[in-house]
Amino acid sequence: MLRSIITGFAVATVVLGAPVMSATASENTAKVTLVYEHELPNVPGKSIKGILVEYGPGGSSEAHTHPTSAFIYATVLEGSIRSQVNDGPVKVYHAGENFSEMPGDRHGVSANGSKTKPAKLLAVFVVDTKEKGLTFPIKK
Repeated sequence: MLRSIITGFAVATVVLGAPVMSATASENTAKVTLVYEHELPNVPGKSIKGILVEYGPGGSSEAHTHPTSAFIYATVLEGSIRSQVNDGPVKVYHAGENFSEMPGDRHGVSANGSKTKPAKLLAVFVVDTKEKGLTFPIKK
């Protein structure tokens, strides 16, 4: 059931084409698309937002954080994703596997685990409704 829901969101992304930000200038940069957004009826002031992240072969995102109100649950839809949250180890997640990020976490590594195949990830945010920006680069 979850797989069909996730697949439906991925299809909706292609049909709706609602980019949050689209960095398609380079194969090495992630394409990020808002798939859905809905206010939670039983949690005033909170929304759920689905974000599809697509990496070309060898692609990655810069180190970043998210709003301090955000809890994120990410599922790899295709390929493999290298990820590091805070000072934890760099882990590789494969299609069907998932991980989470707590409010205030730093996402130091977010990259395609393959140099030759694409990868996709669905990140589901539970976040304050008023939040418009969902990703903020970490200044070095």
